Amino acid sequence: MNAPLVQTASTSPVTASADPLRVWFRFIRLNRRVSAAVAVELRAIGLSIPQFDVLSTLTEREGLTQQDLAARLYVTKGNVSGLIDRLVEAGSVERRAIPGDRRSYALHLTPAGSELAGRGIAIQGAYVARTLGRLAPEDIAEFERLVLKWRDLARSEGPGHGG
Repeated sequence: MNAPLVQTASTSPVTASADPLRVWFRFIRLNRRVSAAVAVELRAIGLSIPQFDVLSTLTEREGLTQQDLAARLYVTKGNVSGLIDRLVEAGSVERRAIPGDRRSYALHLTPAGSELAGRGIAIQGAYVARTLGRLAPEDIAEFERLVLKWRDLARSEGPGHGG
């Protein structure tokens, strides 16, 4: 039996009892659309989304090891290794020896890497202002509340939880 449709103020039909799976698919498609739009703009300054993820993460916390960075980005150390190699070659990131640890290096932005990260952050900020930023403040607050609640539920499941 189908749930009755309810018209919202925006005239888009919403089911009276929203289907979490439908919301999930919409969220995934929205993520892909947003990522694709931002990727086009980042490419204009010579960055891929994964490269930008590395640079922006290092703006938040420099000195991470590749392993720490991989954990923060939810990717494998192998994935990060190739990205770091390319960013080092491009002059955006440098590896610095960690005293007392011959196997790991601390990752730091170069001045050029900081500048490039700042440009990427500005691109994302402008995109957010043109899209999400156009929502009413109370809608953004509610969206954040729901995202944080969902994040906490996902964290409680742990990685690879099969149900």
